[in-house]
Amino acid sequence: MAKNTIDIDGYTIIRRIGTGARSVIYLAIEESTKKRIAIKRAILENPEDIRIFKQIENEYKVSNKIDHPYIRKCHELVRFRKLFRTNELILTMEFFDGQSLEDQTHLSMLDVLLVFRMVAIALNAMHEKGFVHCDIKPNNILFNKNGGIKIIDLGQSCRLGQIKKRIQGTPDYIAPEQVRREHLSHRTDIFNLGATMYWALTGKNVPTLIPKKNELGIAVNDPSPIKSPHELYRKIPKSWSDLVMKCVSEKPANRPSNMLEITHQLDELIREMFGSKTASNATTNHTTLS
Repeated sequence: MAKNTIDIDGYTIIRRIGTGARSVIYLAIEESTKKRIAIKRAILENPEDIRIFKQIENEYKVSNKIDHPYIRKCHELVRFRKLFRTNELILTMEFFDGQSLEDQTHLSMLDVLLVFRMVAIALNAMHEKGFVHCDIKPNNILFNKNGGIKIIDLGQSCRLGQIKKRIQGTPDYIAPEQVRREHLSHRTDIFNLGATMYWALTGKNVPTLIPKKNELGIAVNDPSPIKSPHELYRKIPKSWSDLVMKCVSEKPANRPSNMLEITHQLDELIREMFGSKTASNATTNHTTLS
């Protein structure tokens, strides 16, 4: 694992701000521009780190094909080689001063609605460019005190329609087609988003095809049917609850047709709950897949 402090020519490291899958993220100052940036660093220490290297390289490539204010930008990928192989990667990225959705503790219902509306808009932009994020979850959505968001970690992103050779995704949010290694589509992100909304509304996770494990590490299946957010908490609007449950349908064809459909339904919820003026201020025009 990378060290707590590093020296990189052209950058002043301020502090360590996070960790990823066998990588460390730092806040730094780019000396030529005096701008704050984030730096992700990974070191090849054992054979399985090659997978992390591939994900970082993929994040860099995909991010450079997408330009959207709600998706974190990657600036430069630097490879350090020794004995004819890359043994260290440095990825410089846009710095966003916020917390993950998982770390938020005081979001209002309107905040949550607007966050997911922005996430849907950003994912729609990815889909228009021909990519699926494949790992939407609370930790990959950053939110700041000014109401801005960033979707991060494009390491598992892929082209629409791709079939991956191995299962990739986060067990509590993974779509059935990811586990079955079938074609991945924009509806894969819809499942991931629905599972994230379910968690945000209930504090619980929807069952996925990767079973939970008990304290002994043994996989256990809960045979009881999943309860909707509205059934668990009556204060959650039924229309929002119904949207979430549709998003996490096992068959992709039974999910909403695209992210714009989700955006429109969230707009309706905002109007119903908080008045037309708020929704009008939040609404912009976007095209989408159908």
